[in-house]
Amino acid sequence: DGDFLALDLGGTNFRVLRVKVSDNGLQKVEMENQIYAIPEELMRGSGMQLFDHIAECLANFMEKLKIKDKKLPLGFTFSFPCHQTKLDESILVTWTKGFKCSSVEGKDVVSLLRKSIKKRGDFDIDIVAVVNDTVGTMMTCGYDDHNCEVGLIVGTGTNACYMEEMRHIDLVEGDEGRMCINMEWGAFGDDGVLNDIRTEFDHEIDMGSLNPGKQLFEKMISGMYMGELVRLILVKMAKEGLLFGGKLTPDLLTTGHFETRFVSAIEKEKEGLQKAHEILTKLGLEPSHEDCIATHRICQIVSTRSANLCGATLAAVLRRIKENKGVDRLRSTVGVDGSVYKKHPHFARRLHKTVRKLLPDCEIRFVRSEDGSGKGAAMVTAVAYRLAAQHKARQKILEALKLSHDQLLEVKQRMRIEMEKGLGKETHEEATVKMLPTYVCSTPDGTEKGDFLALDLGGTNFRVLLVRVRNGMRRGVEMHNKIYSIPVEIMQGTGEELFDHIVHCISDFLEYMGMKGVSLPLGFTFSFPCQQTNLDEGILLKWTKGFKATGCEGEDVVNLLKEAIHRREEFDLDVVAVVNDTVGTMMACGYEDPYCEVGLIVGTGSNACYMEEMRNVELVEGEEGRMCVNMEWGAFGDNGCLDDIRTEFDLAVDELSLNPGKQRFEKMISGMYLGEIVRNILMDFTKRGLLFRGRISERLKTRGIFETKFLSQIESDCLALLQVRSILQHLGLESTCDDSIIVKEVCAVVARRAAQLCGAGMAAVVDKIRENRGLDFLKVTVGVDGTLYKLHPHFSTIMHETVKQLSPKCEVTFLQSEDGSGKGAALITAVACRIREAGQR
Repeated sequence: DGDFLALDLGGTNFRVLRVKVSDNGLQKVEMENQIYAIPEELMRGSGMQLFDHIAECLANFMEKLKIKDKKLPLGFTFSFPCHQTKLDESILVTWTKGFKCSSVEGKDVVSLLRKSIKKRGDFDIDIVAVVNDTVGTMMTCGYDDHNCEVGLIVGTGTNACYMEEMRHIDLVEGDEGRMCINMEWGAFGDDGVLNDIRTEFDHEIDMGSLNPGKQLFEKMISGMYMGELVRLILVKMAKEGLLFGGKLTPDLLTTGHFETRFVSAIEKEKEGLQKAHEILTKLGLEPSHEDCIATHRICQIVSTRSANLCGATLAAVLRRIKENKGVDRLRSTVGVDGSVYKKHPHFARRLHKTVRKLLPDCEIRFVRSEDGSGKGAAMVTAVAYRLAAQHKARQKILEALKLSHDQLLEVKQRMRIEMEKGLGKETHEEATVKMLPTYVCSTPDGTEKGDFLALDLGGTNFRVLLVRVRNGMRRGVEMHNKIYSIPVEIMQGTGEELFDHIVHCISDFLEYMGMKGVSLPLGFTFSFPCQQTNLDEGILLKWTKGFKATGCEGEDVVNLLKEAIHRREEFDLDVVAVVNDTVGTMMACGYEDPYCEVGLIVGTGSNACYMEEMRNVELVEGEEGRMCVNMEWGAFGDNGCLDDIRTEFDLAVDELSLNPGKQRFEKMISGMYLGEIVRNILMDFTKRGLLFRGRISERLKTRGIFETKFLSQIESDCLALLQVRSILQHLGLESTCDDSIIVKEVCAVVARRAAQLCGAGMAAVVDKIRENRGLDFLKVTVGVDGTLYKLHPHFSTIMHETVKQLSPKCEVTFLQSEDGSGKGAALITAVACRIREAGQR
């Protein structure tokens, strides 16, 4: 929809067009055009003079239509052999058709035209696309027939183009969708593959041409050579006494004197023989009736061969399209232009017949281009302009989700401020980042040993583990575990029922391991918000993740577990430690790497912990040593400090969540919410007509339908866009390849922001550790767990890069936790037992 200019340059005359496309329910195209001549001296002068002349003609045309003050988009049909690297860039390979302008070959013709326009300074245009005349023809016909995917020119020269699958075009990156290929098929046979069907007349034409050995196929079928082929046959037959009584005339012997239009005239049904007589007479001959019949037959043979060869190559193109699509029966349209196709009385019919004979399993329609390739150039421009405008609108919306280096530095600084508030005794109450003491004061040193039980509770399934820790030469960890489920009625029943069920599962595990009577130290990973006053005490602040067991909130979960063990009276366990999953992750990785002093979870939710100096942990007495602090960083921003980077999509996700206004940082970075942010963006794009052709499916309207795992799948480098489309189809969305590319970009932007924000938070943590210790340079390891970190193809890389950029004085290594936080709970227990034994000694 809009107002476009087109420039059609391919010979001694060129056209300037204004094309108005309106789409108010009914597609309508209005065209105004003017033809301008290119003087012969300009065709052989400098390139600058040629493009200055074109710019002057453009200015005159716009002046005449009173549109000189408008900056209209322009499509440029440039019908010479070019190498294109972009839609608006075309490098001239070689001049043809009598042009020999200097300093143009090897240059971008769009840049040359832009320079001439800029030099004038009296108007401006936006050159959006440059196309070949075959492409222009295909687009012109494609406007009226959406099945048109081939363009064919059979005129002075010949060429074809068609829509090829991107996966087959090795010269261009990308493997999805289609791109129009300009075949330049006139050069077919230049490698000798047509030698067996080329005749002595074809050889003679080639040797006398300006480019011997080149464009051999074009020399067998196009209008520039058809008349000359007939002339050479007539000369040979006359020399052998088979025509004109053996008489030859100077005109018949002169190259180019038997024109291709003569072939069309002689082959006309009614007046053909009469035309043959007139033409031969003008060439100085005295033809008999038999001479006229023979000449008619020669013209017929030459033009039929041309149509058959053209049909055979076109059939090859259509067969390829059919195979690309994998259909049993192809329905396709060919847009055609060119004087031979349009003016010869039988060429088109013969061409169609050959194609249908060679492709009996295809329905091929031929549409003549009535408006030339200029309209097509305007159509390409209209499409490109629409796509560019839509792309610009989408980028403007996505811009809010793209964070600059300065913004990320600001996030890092704000996290640091909130951390200080959480650690301070007077500011702790109002702090959003709570910085909870864990009473874990040491990481493994390698001397730990013994058998330990671990309990890992954080969802509808929980694990019981036996962890055997060995030191010395056989240093290592051996683990046995069993997974148990918690039925919904127990999750939402009483606290007694819940902890009785847990103890029943522990009993089953000990029996399974043959250790029923053994009393072992136990570490309890309890991944719910807790207030700790000791390593073996955790007051449940609030249930999350669907748990509602009564009589637990405000109670010490270690006591609840001990009471349930006593009720069972089967075994006794020494509950040494209760820990958060981030702390468990840090300890599990700390056993492998002594530099590991930070734990990070990026999965359904997100949180971090790290070893803080005791002197800074004001909620706990003591100045010496370090303690692990559970940051609970998901609540960062709940006081409004991130409002300037939160978008309308974050607000929408927050408002409809179970806890509006809470856990705002987590809602921007964790797996529970990223899919929902993407869904909201896709909804917004679709409502604005920027995606899925403005059609929203009912499923897309459903909250939570776009799962975060889709982000990982869609961004997977090895996942073709065809599979992205199948994910969208599962959501009830009819998507094109372009839609899939857009969805992939949205997923990438949302995931990138999440990884960068996570990296900014982590940069604040490692810098604080470095400054705490007064170091110029810190070497530290972060233990990481969580599905988003582990499964997303790019999240970890982007997060690592962000930490490196924001904390250049820290060398941060990220170690993935393979055994989860259960192993960490056992190791915390092992460390606690080691320290307890040392104290007793």
